[in-house]
Amino acid sequence: MATLLGLRTVIYPTEDLAASAAWWTAFLGFEPYFNETFYVGFDVGGYELGLIPDDEGGDAHAYWGVDDVRAAIDQALEDGASLEEDANDVGDGIIVGAVITPDGSYVGFIENPHFGSTEAAE
Repeated sequence: MATLLGLRTVIYPTEDLAASAAWWTAFLGFEPYFNETFYVGFDVGGYELGLIPDDEGGDAHAYWGVDDVRAAIDQALEDGASLEEDANDVGDGIIVGAVITPDGSYVGFIENPHFGSTEAAE
């Protein structure tokens, strides 16, 4: 059984990464901690707000914290989901992956050693 540890990250795809980063910087009142051409990341109250370039923009994606992304994906697939993004290391020991539920919802999983709490959400 996969145990969700709580929401950890929201990723916003954007057609103009620089403009989106500037908007979020102004809105939040502080600079991103990570700012590259492929990803901009803000630490907002201990949670990740990320921006990724995407020619079509699109909906935000939420990622649930788990102890083992591969196991969470496997469990979701066994329960009828389809694979959207296989487990992969995106750097600095952070593993992400995602599935699409039978009703079409995007469910992301993230294994991030930089989050302090590993207590399951109640």
